Amino acid sequence: MGRRARITKEMVLEAAYELLDEEGIGAVAIKPVAARLGCSTQPVSWLFGSMTELKKELFIYSSHRLYDRMETVIEGKDAIETFYMTGVEYISNACDHPNVFRFINVDDTLETVGERMLGDTSIFSERFDHVAVEALASQYDVDPAMIEETVKDIVIYTHGLAVMMIYDNYKLPKEEACKMMYNMGRKMLGTIGIDTE
Repeated sequence: MGRRARITKEMVLEAAYELLDEEGIGAVAIKPVAARLGCSTQPVSWLFGSMTELKKELFIYSSHRLYDRMETVIEGKDAIETFYMTGVEYISNACDHPNVFRFINVDDTLETVGERMLGDTSIFSERFDHVAVEALASQYDVDPAMIEETVKDIVIYTHGLAVMMIYDNYKLPKEEACKMMYNMGRKMLGTIGIDTE
């Protein structure tokens, strides 16, 4: 009798991620994950204990899959280009991986994974995109508080646009959505004296 392949957490998370990406979080369950791996449900259950635990780890795993490459995308870019490239990447994730984007950025994580991944604080209580604020403040002679408010508004606009993209039956082309984000960002940064030309 042949030796069975050892099922690892990484293998289970990758199979769960594939199901999430293809069909949405509703498709992620122990039986379909096991079927994708070609194993019984026992290894999946043993490694995670419950679907809640699997979904918690899938949330983290999926976040890394979508956003870890951001550092390489913005490497060597100036402040403005970095800021816009992060927006393009965000919108691209919504267009290219709508089910994963929805799971990470839209679905109620309390319902999805059994507890809030961000704790009890509102996203509005956090400093918005502190890396962009610091980079813009160091490159331009503008009050960092003004930059922070403007960055917050651009981030909210970009998030709204990305969410619209995952639900839009008309399917606004990704390039057009990125252009809309870029034009709005230029306009908003211009109001505080940052010339993006």
